[in-house]
Amino acid sequence: MEKIIFLVLVIPIMAFVLYLGANAIMKGFKAKEDIRFEKEQENENINLLNEDNKLSDEINKLNDLHQSGVLTQEEFEKAKNKLLND
Repeated sequence: MEKIIFLVLVIPIMAFVLYLGANAIMKGFKAKEDIRFEKEQENENINLLNEDNKLSDEINKLNDLHQSGVLTQEEFEKAKNKLLND
């Protein structure tokens, strides 16, 4: 009788402990996946910012050439459109 009472008490406790352990492990995996996703997003944002900076630098160079008279208005517009459309 004592063995039956012991098993009736131990089995639910062991199941609960296993549930808590599995739940903690799954939360750890989820947190790790979220961190990796956030890092990928940051890298994409940095790449986009770098591309935007390169584009604005190129447009500024074209503008400087146009202001100094090296490029005509037509050449400036063509070069700017080419940069913006690529």
